[in-house]
Amino acid sequence: MQSEILSYINSPKDLRKLSIDQLPQLATELREFIIDIISKKEGHLGASLGVIELTIALHYVFNTPEALLVWDVGHQAYGHKILTERRAVFHTNRELNGISGFPKRSESIYDTFGVGHSSTSISAALGMALSSQLKGDDQKQHIAVIGDASIASGMAFEGLNHAGVTDANLLVILNDNAIGIDPSIGALKNYLTAVKEGKNPKQNNIIKSLNFDYSGPIDGHDLPKLILELERLKKVKGPKFLHVITTKGKGLQLAEKDQVKYHAPGKFDAKTGEIHLKDESHLPPKFQDVFGHTLVELATTNEKIIGITPAMPSGSSMKYMMDAFPKRAFDVGIAEQHAVTLAAGMATQGMVVFCTIYSTFIQRAYDQVIHDVALQNLPVIFCVDRAGLVGEDGATHHGVFDIAFLNCIPNLIIASPKDEIELRNMMFTASQGLDHPIAIRYPRGRGEIIAWQKPFEKIEIGQLKEIQKGSKIAIFSTGTIGNNVTKALATIENSNLFSHYHFPFIKPLNEIEIKSIISLHQQIITIEDGAIKGGFGEQINSIITKNNLKKPCINLGIPDFFIEQGTVLELQQICKIDVQSLIQLFNIIQHD
Repeated sequence: MQSEILSYINSPKDLRKLSIDQLPQLATELREFIIDIISKKEGHLGASLGVIELTIALHYVFNTPEALLVWDVGHQAYGHKILTERRAVFHTNRELNGISGFPKRSESIYDTFGVGHSSTSISAALGMALSSQLKGDDQKQHIAVIGDASIASGMAFEGLNHAGVTDANLLVILNDNAIGIDPSIGALKNYLTAVKEGKNPKQNNIIKSLNFDYSGPIDGHDLPKLILELERLKKVKGPKFLHVITTKGKGLQLAEKDQVKYHAPGKFDAKTGEIHLKDESHLPPKFQDVFGHTLVELATTNEKIIGITPAMPSGSSMKYMMDAFPKRAFDVGIAEQHAVTLAAGMATQGMVVFCTIYSTFIQRAYDQVIHDVALQNLPVIFCVDRAGLVGEDGATHHGVFDIAFLNCIPNLIIASPKDEIELRNMMFTASQGLDHPIAIRYPRGRGEIIAWQKPFEKIEIGQLKEIQKGSKIAIFSTGTIGNNVTKALATIENSNLFSHYHFPFIKPLNEIEIKSIISLHQQIITIEDGAIKGGFGEQINSIITKNNLKKPCINLGIPDFFIEQGTVLELQQICKIDVQSLIQLFNIIQHD
């Protein structure tokens, strides 16, 4: 795509040489540039399209990178990346060895803070502003752009609460588009809607009450008005708050019309916006859909079943429960801590609560999992979606730590199904009543079984399964990564030397049975799609050491460094847990 203006903009310094009259044309070209590349390469679309004018205005008015700009959430920042020295490499966005899909401090001096999750910008920018004060630099500008429903999270209000009693030079910009990945919910959303519509809510202005200099709401697509207001706020001292109204997906008609679908639409026609649909009817289901449909099936016969998700009804497929039983399914917004404690409160009243949270997001509610659920031994059923390597979203989104950080919590059962049928049966077993909370972890993407809707069967907690019996080497796997083991063993010679055991439960472990298996083999290999440090394999190591079994054990999994973006296969290759890497390892070991 040939651009008349954008092709000459390599940094904000170039941008500031333009006249204000040229900026609308730049906005058009920047939108077309993003649409053109994302239509072929995939990625987050709607959020970045919605803040094009705001992005241009911010870099035009403020002297970035000296002025510190924090984006929240980070998938709004494609336009920011393109204008800050990354236009030529933007086509590598989310690819292995390419640029990250989110702001990243190690990638650019313009990325002042890493923001893969949400609602951290106000706290981070306030920290920067207070630091500038301590250094005696009262002129430095600090801007937090918070949008895509991130303002509703508790942490955002913690930051606002603190900022309001400081005189920090902080500008908070609310990019109000009334939608995250799914439509925003809650009383705050209703309040902001009333403000936008010019109604007078009975309450005082919330932001003014927190001692912010509030302005707006203003049209976030009106560049002259944005620039004028930002220039004014630049001179105002203390904490300031600008309320900006934008349209997610702005500039692509279908993206504006279906904002949920075009949050990250996959490949599409850059001119029309039509998504390139694939015939997926012959494919196995996504694990999230197995969860969603199974939950509805269970809820149909058990009126005590409740569903909870923090802002991910589409991504987790909780939407099926919300459609079927709207009074028994709750989207609580970007509020993982609240989601977990809400589930705990319901569990005290005898409800059977399925709380589905992405693995990378349950990290944000770790205290609540320990204190509000496990300590009280409440039988909440956590369905931990996106466990393991998730691919192109990279280090901020991989679900590789949950085994390690959940494993140390007393009372908590940890389960990891190998396939869709086992996931269904784990959910069924949990719904029948457990004496403890349980976390059932499963990956992003599709399974491998087409005929998965089998009659329910109850699973014995703590069981392990012998998949293949061998004579020399025992492989212990947990979760869907065990399918890589099965495929690797099917292609090597002398596969009869290998036993393969699947562990549907990481906790509790049947130590007596494990000791018996280890004693019958010369060597052990463990494999998991989680961090090796503190993970499943190290639990097996401790059993070997504690019982003085003196058998060598190789632990495979995610090594002790952050894995960046790439396809799941590419990342498995880095971790040496893909099928080909396993074949090579098995061939070497059997000849030792």
